[in-house]
Amino acid sequence: MKIGFIGLGKMGKYMALNMLKSGDEFIVNDVASDNFPVFEEKGAVCTTDIKKVAEADIVFLSLPNSEVVQNVVIGENGLIKYLKKDCIIVDLSTITYETTIEIANILKKSGIEFIDAPVSGMEAKAEEATLAVMCGGSQKAFDKIKPYLELIGNTILYMGESGSGQLTKLINQLLFDINVAALSEILPMAVKMGLDSEKVGQVVNNGTGRSFASEFFIPRNIKRDFTEGYQLKNAYKDLISAAEISAKFCIPLPVLHAATTTYQMALLQGYGDKNKGSMINVFEKLLDVEYKS
Repeated sequence: MKIGFIGLGKMGKYMALNMLKSGDEFIVNDVASDNFPVFEEKGAVCTTDIKKVAEADIVFLSLPNSEVVQNVVIGENGLIKYLKKDCIIVDLSTITYETTIEIANILKKSGIEFIDAPVSGMEAKAEEATLAVMCGGSQKAFDKIKPYLELIGNTILYMGESGSGQLTKLINQLLFDINVAALSEILPMAVKMGLDSEKVGQVVNNGTGRSFASEFFIPRNIKRDFTEGYQLKNAYKDLISAAEISAKFCIPLPVLHAATTTYQMALLQGYGDKNKGSMINVFEKLLDVEYKS
């Protein structure tokens, strides 16, 4: 079996390194060659030429957004022009549901299977191979790629037809996004009313208001550290995807809509390169306070 992997960024690098443990013939691709040496040392072929990856039986993608995935797979010089029939493309990226359906339908006409398999977990989990992977596509294709997914994660779930993996990831992300927006709004209120930031944080993280978002962001917000974690401008794509689904299927999402407004205000105020926790700055400015030690 020949395995291809495109995209050696923060997540892709570690996922590809863990998949190398399969012992199969491996070829990796990226627009930059910075990470090539570590793969070459382990016997993988490295290339910046996407055509060479098309020789693989299974091609994994770990790319930044919908536009890049579209371009790499079905673009003017995309994989679709060079892949053999019966090849399987597995998209580990997080892209929109609509884009996933479009790509899957186009590839199906060419006899190519497409599995949407977004992952949940940060860089550390990618390195530890403890990611959660949610998959959409045919059961037959999923069964074939599952052994490789088990090399990168400890929770591998088949969710159903094409798009189901991205939808599942989106559900998880939206709940997380709402949590962060809520923290950003409520914690400055506590400071404005004269409460101690650290003590409030202790109560929240040991009480019913606790969440992964609070456990991750409260300690960092107190230290005024808005660098660790996913950038706000990249996280916004989840909200765009949800808005598309909400409009198309007439699904009201009032709480998410309110959270989206907070994200938009933060982006307009220049916090796009910071993490999601930086949204707290929006309400701190409004109330003229800082949630800090």
